[in-house]
Amino acid sequence: MGMRTRFAPAPTGHLHLGHVHNAIHVWEFARAQGARVVLRIEDHDRQRARSEFEVSIRKDLEWLGFHPDEEAARQSERSAIYRTVVADLARLGLVYGCACTRQDLAAAGDETGDEVRYPGTCRDRGIGLGDGRGWRVRIEPGTEHFVDSIRGPASQDPSFQCGDVLVRDRLGNWTYQFAVAIDDYLQDISHVIRGADLFASTGRQIRLARMAGRATPASFRHHGLIMRTPTQKLSKSDGDTGIGDLRRRGWTASDVIELARRAAVTR
Repeated sequence: MGMRTRFAPAPTGHLHLGHVHNAIHVWEFARAQGARVVLRIEDHDRQRARSEFEVSIRKDLEWLGFHPDEEAARQSERSAIYRTVVADLARLGLVYGCACTRQDLAAAGDETGDEVRYPGTCRDRGIGLGDGRGWRVRIEPGTEHFVDSIRGPASQDPSFQCGDVLVRDRLGNWTYQFAVAIDDYLQDISHVIRGADLFASTGRQIRLARMAGRATPASFRHHGLIMRTPTQKLSKSDGDTGIGDLRRRGWTASDVIELARRAAVTR
């Protein structure tokens, strides 16, 4: 289907300067390479996603002049597809139920950098894939090699980083790691352009996509982040960087894009 990238906001808050910084990278890459931009609403978190945030995000993108070439189904509409993938993996013995709570993981997990590695507590307990429990995919040891177009060659062992990946939580939400990997595969996304905070997720998403049937992984490009402080990135709660707030204060779309382009970033 040719080169395809995506802009994939989560409707758990309003658009802010960090999102605009990513949009600049996505749309400039697409223009330079003749790629199509797919807008995907990542509303997999049913407890935090809000329709009013989606409306706000779309309004701000339109105002800023970021027009996608097409739209993908939002993640909340793709549960049947995710279940089919899980069923295929389950037939191979690669999925199991997990009864661990967040507290259990914090107490038993091994810290690897900024995250906790799942220690495999429920791996062989024979817990089924029912409601009220997590679903995990078995991740065996092995290194994923890829070349980030900004950072260069990289190697990650998802088993060492995070252990068996949670694909559906106890509340019935599909997880970011699983939904993104499957969507990028099935929506033919050839180039993933996103912030450096997601760099560590790359190896596990490559692995999950391959397990689901993807023969050739996507290409990845992880750009720097606009930082609120030297150690804190921007978040949806930073009202002074919200695009709607800036617009109401009299900023033009060009002003906002120029600010996002020139803002200090960290690699």
